[in-house]
Amino acid sequence: MTPRDRILTALNHQQPDCVPIDLGGHRSSGIMAIAYNKLKKYLGITSGDIYVYDMVQQLALIEEPIPDLFGIDTIEMGRGFLLNESDWKEWLLPDGTPSKIPSYISLKKRGDDWLLLNDRGLELGVQKKGCLYFEQIYYPLAERGIADDDFCDLEERLGENIWSIPHPGAHLDINDENQLQQMVAGAKKLRMATDRAIIGLFGGNMFETPQMMYRTDNWLLYHLMYPQQAHAFLEKLAHIHLKNLEKWLSAVGRYIDIILFGDDLGSQSGPLVSVDMYREFYKPYHKMLWNRAKQLADVKVLLHSCGAIEPFIDDFIDAGLDAVNPVQISCSGMDARSLKKKYAGRITLWGGGCDTQSILPDASPDVVKKHVKKQMNILAPGGDFVFQQVHNIMANVPPENIVAMLEAVEQY
Repeated sequence: MTPRDRILTALNHQQPDCVPIDLGGHRSSGIMAIAYNKLKKYLGITSGDIYVYDMVQQLALIEEPIPDLFGIDTIEMGRGFLLNESDWKEWLLPDGTPSKIPSYISLKKRGDDWLLLNDRGLELGVQKKGCLYFEQIYYPLAERGIADDDFCDLEERLGENIWSIPHPGAHLDINDENQLQQMVAGAKKLRMATDRAIIGLFGGNMFETPQMMYRTDNWLLYHLMYPQQAHAFLEKLAHIHLKNLEKWLSAVGRYIDIILFGDDLGSQSGPLVSVDMYREFYKPYHKMLWNRAKQLADVKVLLHSCGAIEPFIDDFIDAGLDAVNPVQISCSGMDARSLKKKYAGRITLWGGGCDTQSILPDASPDVVKKHVKKQMNILAPGGDFVFQQVHNIMANVPPENIVAMLEAVEQY
């Protein structure tokens, strides 16, 4: 099988020739640039630079030969862009490692801290001295609240939260015809150059976007305090997402295999909202967006949703979801064996291959290998599984543990 065949076979609930692997195929399966630098040194790779493609999380662009070395089956659509050195500029990682960041990123130093700005100069995030990533500091609608809002400027204000800072590919404006054609050309060129499964990062967040706009505490309260206004906000947001989805997927849909949506609905100990609340406020819009994506292109729908989300999975399936990520096995109700037994043949578990909270950063390489093999024995039989560590590899993870994890998958 080609890598693309392998991924699509798993997504079609069938057993591939070997377990498909995702590393760096999206913004929640990657590796922080500090850890990536250590990994390259450990492997003796001296070519290339350290490219930071996700500024907020400080994630590295994973270069060849690492995907070839470990048999990675995925690639992110953004790899078709920023291919010239002039597209990047110098940056020092928090540990002092030289790296490069996209040239369109706007930064400002204030004392010992770095501020991350949007294209209008608004300060959206800060990386404090000693911190390894950027944190959101500006919530565009928090002060005015939701009670009397008519949301007439919502589309414009969406560009005023830290998660609107684009990764490569998303830096092109789909409403500018010239830039849209550049996006099409980059996606097409990548499709012709790789047999890996291509993941297009759309987002379309329905639960998280209002948190980015109002702050999480406010938004959760609004469900109960102003339910009619919360519904009105979500309806407006969903139609903005739908308009963007139709334009974006009509342009690049033929060149990708998977479209990624996002909405973190769980905490460590349980769901962040009740199942009834999910069904009332969010499921109708998830269903609308996910099914529209499948109407527009021959794509599989992947949802990134952290935490204890098991109570929602039946509803995800009913709404049209093909795969869920990152399968956070250390959370309440997210035991891999139970998930595999309950959802086999109904949804693909994209993740859960290695616990990144305690095992990957703190265990020995031998313990990492044993843990990964145990997870594989549970999750791999019958298909319905794409190997990925649970979320991104953090800066403190030893390179020998990363290698142990990936070798255990290859040896399965």
